[in-house]
Amino acid sequence: MIDAFVLEALRSPRTKAKESGGLHELSPSDLLAQLYHALVLRTQVDPSLLSEVILGCVTQQGEQAANIAKTSALRAGWPASVAGMTINRFCSSSIDAIALAAMKVNCGQTPALVAGGVEMMSRVPLMADGARVFADHDFGVNHQMLLMGAGADLIASRGEMSRADLDAVAFDSHQRALRAQQEERFTSIVPIETSQGLVSSDECVRPSLTPDRLAAMPAVFGDLGKAGSDQVQLAKFPDLSEISHLHTAANSPAMCDAAAVLMIGSGEFAEVQRVKPIARIVDTVTCCGEPLEVVSGCVEATKAILERNRLVPSDVDVFEIHEAFAATIVKLRRELAIDDTRLNVNGGCIALGHPMGATGAIMAGTALDELKRISGRLAVVAASGAGGIGSALLLERCD
Repeated sequence: MIDAFVLEALRSPRTKAKESGGLHELSPSDLLAQLYHALVLRTQVDPSLLSEVILGCVTQQGEQAANIAKTSALRAGWPASVAGMTINRFCSSSIDAIALAAMKVNCGQTPALVAGGVEMMSRVPLMADGARVFADHDFGVNHQMLLMGAGADLIASRGEMSRADLDAVAFDSHQRALRAQQEERFTSIVPIETSQGLVSSDECVRPSLTPDRLAAMPAVFGDLGKAGSDQVQLAKFPDLSEISHLHTAANSPAMCDAAAVLMIGSGEFAEVQRVKPIARIVDTVTCCGEPLEVVSGCVEATKAILERNRLVPSDVDVFEIHEAFAATIVKLRRELAIDDTRLNVNGGCIALGHPMGATGAIMAGTALDELKRISGRLAVVAASGAGGIGSALLLERCD
């Protein structure tokens, strides 16, 4: 089997999913085109040598529909020979895009290609595609599909978590992200040109956030419970007397706009093109946990990739795990006892933002940034999708 390597990993800043957000004026294709150009500039690889682009994108509607992986490559002026494929595994989509790219290299199908993800949530809002399993509660229940906030509150309830437990995760996420920004740790960010100038930093981090402000935020998913989610979850878990609705807008992931791309290739391709590989893609995993918990899949995927590679948490230098609501991180810490100095050390999606289809690829780049900074060797990147799905990568930094 041929080893697959990350040859470059770049991302845009994550900006607020509002009309006032720094990237809002750009279409998803225009944002991706800037990253494609940066990828070529960094690697000096002729795009005609790349077989395809594989992108994760959750809400494939409007500007993000019609196979944005292909249309964005054409928008960037890349050769017509570059194919494209857009995939949706909910919020783990771009991890699966990377995994699929690695498999294509591993089996010798291609020497090199691009993988990543995009989500412009200010222009193509969450659930704009009108998926019936989310828009029609009874229909969703018949498919064991609930909305993400309902699943997060179930995780908190089953784990007997307190509101303080969840708010502590959010506060820590913002503090770590703020420190990372101040120390310029996110070296995979590419400044993006807009009519207002360059956008070069993540916008969602809140320096003024305090524990008291977090505690004052109202819980937001009680209405989902009253609409029937509580009833369904309590029927499946009769040991629970009630569902505790503890998640707020502040201890949930922030919606945002962003994109990320990685060049994936074989060692031989890297040598011929004189590109120094950043990391080897050691392994990839996709699995599924409890569907009614909705967003606990990143925990199951982290466990699975460690077990399959006969690793314990202390063997891994960096864990970049999707903060798919604060309860997920509390669950992860309790079940795997990962040292806080290895887990989301530069903040996570609660503070930095969660551009669904791009999140996994962004986290992969952030993990590689951190491995380089600390001269570490191994990183695990994992994200949750809806329905209990989780996907993970194991990356080994190249010296």
